[in-house]
Amino acid sequence: MSTKDFVEKDYYKVLGVPKDATEAEIKKAYRKLARENHPDANKGDAKAEERFKEISEANDVLGDAKRRKEYDEARTLFGNGGYRPGPGGAGGSFNFDLGDLFGGSQGQGQGGGAGGFGGGLGDVFGGLFNRGGAGTRTQPRRGQDIESEVTLSFTEAVDGATVPLRMSSQAPCKACSGTGDKNGTPRVCPTCVGTGQVSRGAGGGFSLTDPCADCKGRGLIAQDPCEVCKGSGRATSSRTMQVRIPAGVSDGQRIRLRGKGAPGEQGGPAGDLYVVVHVDAHPVFGRKGDNLTVTVPVTFPEAALGGEIKVPTLGGPPVTLKLPAGTPNGRTMRARGKGAARKDGTRGDLLVTIEVVVPKDLSDKAKEALESYREATAGQDPRAELFQAAKGA
Repeated sequence: MSTKDFVEKDYYKVLGVPKDATEAEIKKAYRKLARENHPDANKGDAKAEERFKEISEANDVLGDAKRRKEYDEARTLFGNGGYRPGPGGAGGSFNFDLGDLFGGSQGQGQGGGAGGFGGGLGDVFGGLFNRGGAGTRTQPRRGQDIESEVTLSFTEAVDGATVPLRMSSQAPCKACSGTGDKNGTPRVCPTCVGTGQVSRGAGGGFSLTDPCADCKGRGLIAQDPCEVCKGSGRATSSRTMQVRIPAGVSDGQRIRLRGKGAPGEQGGPAGDLYVVVHVDAHPVFGRKGDNLTVTVPVTFPEAALGGEIKVPTLGGPPVTLKLPAGTPNGRTMRARGKGAARKDGTRGDLLVTIEVVVPKDLSDKAKEALESYREATAGQDPRAELFQAAKGA
C-alpha cells in the first residue's frame, strides 16, 4: 500500500462508518461487508471480489490504531479539507500529479510555488510512515550467505584445525560506498517509494509482497550509475579468513559459522558462512562416529594361546591390550578414550578388530610343528555343527 493510497482512498466510506467510529463499530462493519462480498459467496463475481479487496484493505488500516492515526494525519495534511495545491495556492498556480508528489520528483511550480519542496514530499511522509524518508529510505538488508569447502587430513578432522579460507562474495561497493550512484546521491525508487517491496493481489482479499523489480529490492535508484558496480551498490569482494574447524567433524559435514558471510547493507547484519568439510582417508585408522577403528593382525599362536599385543593410536603412544586365549578372527576389542574428540571434551574409543594371519611361507620346522598339531587335534571337526544344522533345517 503506497502513501498515495492514504490520500486518495476514503477507507471510512468503504466501510460505511463515520470518521469518529469506534474500534468495535469498524470491526462490526467489516465483518458484515466481508461476509456479503466474500469470493466464496460470490463465485465468478469479479466486482464482488474487487469490493472484498477494498474492504480488507480498509480494515487493515482502520482496524489498526497506529495505522489509522497515520492515515488520519495524512488525510488532514494532504487530503479531505487539508492542503490542496491549486490555482493561486502555494504562492501561484501549478499542476502536478500525486505520482510525482510521492515518487520523490520535483513539482513543476510556477511563481516559485513548488520550489520549496525540493525532492518532493516523499521526505515528509518518510517520517510519518517510516517509508522513503531521507533518513529511512531503505531498510537494513542482511548480507548473503556464503558456502565454501575445505579438505582436512584425517588427523585434523579428529583433533580440529584452523584453516585459511579465501572467499569471494558480494559486499557494498567501495567506489560508491554502496549507494550505486557515482556521486553518492541516489533517488528513492518511485515504484516502491523506498521500501524495496511491492504488493500484488493473490485473490481472496490477500496480497503478496515481492522485491521491487525496478530497484532490485534496494529502495534506491542511481541517478548516475557507478561505473564499478553498474548502479547495483554491490561489488565482488575477496578476503581470506582463518576459520576454526571443530574437533570431531566428519566427511561431508556442513558447518555453519554465524555472521561470517557477506556484510549487510544499511547497517544490516552479515550473512552466515557454511563450510562443507571433506576428510582424506587414513592408511591405518577408520571412523565410526566418535570411535576410531583399526584392524590389528595377530599370529595363530597369539590368538590360540592368548597374550598381550601392542596397538597403535592416532597421534599418541601405543596401548597394550590383553588378548584372551582362543580369540577368534574378527573379534573386536575396545581401547577406551583413544577415539575422536567429542563436543563435551571427552573422547570416543578405539575399536580394535583382530585379524588372524595365515602365513604363506613356512619353514620346515614350522611345518613339522603344524603337522604335530594336526595329529593332536585329529578328533576335532569344526564343521560338524555346520552339517548338523544343515540337515535339521
